[in-house]
Amino acid sequence: MIVPPPQTETELLERTNQLAGKSIGEVARQMNIPVPENLKRKKGWQGQFIETCLGADSGNLSQPDFSHLGIELKTLPIDYSGKVLESTYVCVLNLTGQSLLQWHDSPVFKKLNKVLWVPVAKAPGQSVIDYRIATPFLWQAPPQILAVLQQDWENAVELVSLGKVDQLNARQGEYLQVRPKAADSKALTHAVNREGKMIETLPRGFYLRSSFTQQILQQNLKLS
Repeated sequence: MIVPPPQTETELLERTNQLAGKSIGEVARQMNIPVPENLKRKKGWQGQFIETCLGADSGNLSQPDFSHLGIELKTLPIDYSGKVLESTYVCVLNLTGQSLLQWHDSPVFKKLNKVLWVPVAKAPGQSVIDYRIATPFLWQAPPQILAVLQQDWENAVELVSLGKVDQLNARQGEYLQVRPKAADSKALTHAVNREGKMIETLPRGFYLRSSFTQQILQQNLKLS
């Protein structure tokens, strides 16, 4: 079943509200979409599933999922008490040519400026079909949050532009951290070292810390 892109923000929110309270299995049956037994080898399946259900239209990884609305979709795995279970992937960190990119032109800014959060609740050992979609909400990053995200992004980009890819680690960044992004250690990508020479290294990605997304969730859903 193909869902056309929503034409307005209101239409998108109406669609998300129709998902609230339903299990993944219920929605999948309505959409005639098969559900994997587990997500160990299908890390991105849950997000892609919700994107399909809502009519996300962006085929460009550097643009928001609903490109004409400027809205990115992010699923947020939580437990049934409302605790965020993992960090949130944002996008790949380009390890070459970052010095030419400005913050407002970056995929990180475009994807985090306005986000449709879709929390999905699950319990340990629970089947994917029984995961339950909680109340989605639209979040516009306030200026003070954007300022911290920008600083985190600029610090990472500066290390890349100076050829100090080896100094990137997950401890850096208040809200936004950089971590290796690869299915295994054999998946390598190109980067530039301090001497300006091309080297091979693990791909890196930007992730939002779970402590940060927990704050967003509590503020928007009034969790205690």
